[in-house]
Amino acid sequence: MTSGRPLIMVTNDDGVSAPGLNHLIDSVRSIGHVIAVAPDGARSGQASAITIDTPLRITRHRGYDMAEVYSVSGTPTDCVKLGLHAIMPRRPDIILSGVNHGSNSGNSVVYSGTMGAVIEGCMAGIPAIGFSLLHHSIAADFSQTTPFIRQITTAVLEKGLPGNVCLNVNIPAKCTPKGIKITVAAEGHWTEEYREYTDPAGNPFYMLTGHFINSEPDNAATDLYWLEREYVSVTPVNPDMTDKAAMPVIESLLKE
Repeated sequence: MTSGRPLIMVTNDDGVSAPGLNHLIDSVRSIGHVIAVAPDGARSGQASAITIDTPLRITRHRGYDMAEVYSVSGTPTDCVKLGLHAIMPRRPDIILSGVNHGSNSGNSVVYSGTMGAVIEGCMAGIPAIGFSLLHHSIAADFSQTTPFIRQITTAVLEKGLPGNVCLNVNIPAKCTPKGIKITVAAEGHWTEEYREYTDPAGNPFYMLTGHFINSEPDNAATDLYWLEREYVSVTPVNPDMTDKAAMPVIESLLKE
């Protein structure tokens, strides 16, 4: 961390007007100088998508006395990439994403725009954390997230993170969490993923639905296990998608 107040970059995938973003800004403004760079609308499920063939535009949002706030006409990852290039006055000391309206536990992390932004920051060598509240409502109460956001953010600013590691933090809703557990992501799958409808012309169309099936409900190492027991889960995430342990197996498999 550089001298003076930390520079905190904040983003999300629910859009610049989302209550969760405003709550995250409010939670950390006492810790450092906050600059928010968020999508101009909802971009959930964008993962690490980037915009390639369409111009990106930046809009400054006035009227915020607690932070500088900008929106970008792109994805959460676009916000981090363009924010670092064209908005931030210097390299931020930390990147925070959220607070997401809904869980990013289990293997949902691979779809998450919240975590896509975090992973982008991590790949740039900047400590990065994603925060999610297990409540999808636009009227969700984020107040119970504040002490955990401040505790985890302060710890990372003071002590740093291991190289190539970012954090996925999920916070239970409708209760006061009992504490923090360091977890692995629960394995599982989605079932009944799409529902078919018919438009006025008689043509079928499909909407994403379904629910997550936890394959290991009794595994006390997982995020879902502890979230169900009213604990905050903190899962270290590594953007390196190479399975190094499998390399000898694949080499043997393909050996002529």
